[in-house]
Amino acid sequence: MNIIILGAGRVGESVAESLVSENNDITVIDTSPERLRVLQERLDLRGVAGNGIQPSVLEAAGARDADMLIACASADETNLVACKVAHSQFGIPTRIARLRSSEFQQGSALTGVDGFAVDAVLCPEESVTATIRQLIDYPEALQVLEFAGGAASLVAVRAVGGGPMVQHVISELPQLVPDVEMRFVAIYRRDEHGNDRQVVCNGSTRIEPGDEVFVLAATTDIRRVLDALRQRDAPVRRVLIAGGGRVGLRLARHIRGAYRLKVIEPQLERCEYLSSELGSDVLVLQGDATDEDLLEQEQVHETDLFIALTNDDENNIMSCLLAKRMGARRVLALINRRAYAELVQGSQIDIALSPAQTVIGELLAHVRRGDVAAVYSLRRGAAEALEAVARGDRKTSKVVGRRIDQIKLPEGAQIGAIVRGAEPALPGASPPDKRVIIPHHDTVIERDDHVIVFVPRKRQVRDVEKLFQVGATFLF
Repeated sequence: MNIIILGAGRVGESVAESLVSENNDITVIDTSPERLRVLQERLDLRGVAGNGIQPSVLEAAGARDADMLIACASADETNLVACKVAHSQFGIPTRIARLRSSEFQQGSALTGVDGFAVDAVLCPEESVTATIRQLIDYPEALQVLEFAGGAASLVAVRAVGGGPMVQHVISELPQLVPDVEMRFVAIYRRDEHGNDRQVVCNGSTRIEPGDEVFVLAATTDIRRVLDALRQRDAPVRRVLIAGGGRVGLRLARHIRGAYRLKVIEPQLERCEYLSSELGSDVLVLQGDATDEDLLEQEQVHETDLFIALTNDDENNIMSCLLAKRMGARRVLALINRRAYAELVQGSQIDIALSPAQTVIGELLAHVRRGDVAAVYSLRRGAAEALEAVARGDRKTSKVVGRRIDQIKLPEGAQIGAIVRGAEPALPGASPPDKRVIIPHHDTVIERDDHVIVFVPRKRQVRDVEKLFQVGATFLF
């Protein structure tokens, strides 16, 4: 695809890095020639310096031949106007905008064709907030991703001694955890050099303490899946948020009242604003989250979840390390730099969360070929889980009407779950009850099934997409 990315900031850079690796033709527009130069030295893309809302700049970037515009500049106004110009002047088929303001919702008149002509709205802050809320609900998990409208979930968890499945082989699952169907789609194990490597995942694979395990199951069974791999943590009751910026405020609004919540923010003026917005349910403190005396005074050792959400990666890392050393049960750091996230994930910091990576999946669903309903980027972009809808019939599809063992998946890729009944049989009708199927080799895929596929290497994604593309005729 020919894709134009407006904005070479943190989100734009991450988007470009993800899409370049899939052999797309990428052009990045930014007002900073220096930023573009650095990006071009690292990635195989073209840079155009200028203001992306100007038709001349868009034309120089190849807008007349572009398939998609991804507007992720820092200002909402820039992204909105760029989408409008891209639509009215150049007819770019797909226009995606990063918008922080909640005033511009996808599907509203303002973002419609008669408004700013935005096909899809991305909000990293909202994505991060939703991710953290899932991790509060499931404190043992490293990641919880939902498919088919929440019917099925992929959960990543670090196995800990004491769980029923730990030190056992996967084939023993039915005896150890009866009445719960789940599929282990990937296991990553740290070697003697401290590097994670993927372990072959089959019935004879033994789950070791410390393994990072990815499991697919019905969402209603996720609690029991986590219990199978580690002892249940106490529920989260006390939360301390370091940083009262956009993400910190958004998260605090979502969870206030449900937890004993404190927010630490260094700027007095911002503290006053937070207090007025959050009310008496939340204790707002002015101070530095890396101040050991302050954390001790606020009894950080009694905190169930310490969340560092400032704009400074180093501060987030240091405050989490300090809080963990002082007794916080679990710590989460928001980290923009990919190298930092890879360095600290799985160390003293329980979860390193990247704002850009949380929106990559939402974006990839628009880039993927075939009928792809959802995409999630895993392990900082190295792997993917995608939800593809099986369309057509046995003559036009490579998957419909075929058993799992007849489908030629790339090496290491797995069909982990099938959600049947996710779509109505007739247009406008209500969908039937969804049924989550953990498939076996002889399970047959039916038309309109939502098929969840784990892909361990991104370069294999195109092969999976081709399987779900409907042809005029196809003879198996």
